[in-house]
Amino acid sequence: MKYLSTRGRAPALMFDDVLLAGLARDGGLYVPSVWPRLGKAEFRGLRGLSYPEIAARVMLPFVGRALRRDDFLALVVDSYRGFGHPAVAPLKQIGRDQWLMELFHGPTLAFKDYALQLLGRLFDQILLKRGARVTIVGATSGDTGSAAIEACRDRAAIEIFMLHPKDRVSEVQRRQMTTVLAPNVHNIAIEGTFDDCQDLVKGMFNDLAFRDRFRLSAVNSINWARIMAQVAYYVAAGAALGAPDRRLSFAVPTGNFGNVYAGYVARRMGLPIERLIVGSNANDILTRYFETGVMQTAPVVSTLSPSMDIQISSNFERLLFEAYGRDGAALAKAMSALRAMGACGFGRRRWQSLKALFVGHRLDDGETKTAIRTLYKLTGELLDPHTAIGVAAGIRHHDYRSSALVALATAHPAKFPDAVEAATGVRPSLPERLQDLYARPERCTTLPNELGAVEDFVAGRLKRRNAA
Repeated sequence: MKYLSTRGRAPALMFDDVLLAGLARDGGLYVPSVWPRLGKAEFRGLRGLSYPEIAARVMLPFVGRALRRDDFLALVVDSYRGFGHPAVAPLKQIGRDQWLMELFHGPTLAFKDYALQLLGRLFDQILLKRGARVTIVGATSGDTGSAAIEACRDRAAIEIFMLHPKDRVSEVQRRQMTTVLAPNVHNIAIEGTFDDCQDLVKGMFNDLAFRDRFRLSAVNSINWARIMAQVAYYVAAGAALGAPDRRLSFAVPTGNFGNVYAGYVARRMGLPIERLIVGSNANDILTRYFETGVMQTAPVVSTLSPSMDIQISSNFERLLFEAYGRDGAALAKAMSALRAMGACGFGRRRWQSLKALFVGHRLDDGETKTAIRTLYKLTGELLDPHTAIGVAAGIRHHDYRSSALVALATAHPAKFPDAVEAATGVRPSLPERLQDLYARPERCTTLPNELGAVEDFVAGRLKRRNAA
């Protein structure tokens, strides 16, 4: 399996090189050169298997020859060994042919654990084989940071720098990052938005001299391995609910488009997905695109669902790459226009093609509180604000006559206790292993939204670490 850049000007790479590279050198994102397919018999053969067994079978075609089959299976099994539910990603019925898939049983209580627990182990394996080290730089709107830090802490071949927008993540999200005092973990609070953090990370990658000097790598969903691992739970849901003999729709609260894009990949692999329902908050650039055919940026608004407070959804570029017939040059021109003008239509035919599969739905903060409260009364489930948006969007657009609906529960409600309590009167508690989170000491550096300041900080920290 080889991987191509969505901008069309970077060399094709094998899986292990894509894992370590993260972002392509031409600024694009890597995608597989061909889409592997699972036949109907193969899908049926997944029924009754454990989650790690399903995940390994789904991901192996993307890994290719980078790892031996048995070695990769062992990594996958180890990645999910410590999850807090024996099913790893359990399904709960919440309505007529409507299901909730709980993706918060990992160590940091969010869906990002499903990819990043594997990613940390993949980095270790590949770097050990090469005798190399990397510097991971990432941006987070809340959950990616803690999951990445948990996966990479204390690993000898990795230094990790995580940028988050100052005062724009929940206290639990912040503390899950800043209370990790491992010497290879470096937290940075940026005076700006998540989009600013994401731009700074891309700026470091596009500074090729800086990138090469410090051997930068990525754990954001710009890294293909993140997407690959997330495809697995779509297929696991399908196997549990009778695919390929039963059609499915998925409802996904979405900011950076990586999670719902993984559903698109599952569909390309043969999973019978009828509709992918995108849940948005007030930062509704994706919903507006699916409604109007124009992608237009706007100032980022702070909401009760901070992980979705995003205007530039990086992974949408991967979807557009397919819509442009994999014409990297044409897509690069369109992305430059979006960046320069703040708006782009990408063509009416492409929009019509995409909205045949995708539909968007937005909830403001008041509607989000109502959704949390209503769903609690109807189902007995306490849902975090992101999940509530996804479930409400899914119910609004679900036709039970044509498909089963799976709504992805992307975070534990205790990560957003204030919002949940305000809506329901019930304050969700953290799992026992995190009961002392508020008492743990924090370590974090605040920096301005300036690429030079961030690069100087990274270089200085690495110099001191190497001298120690």
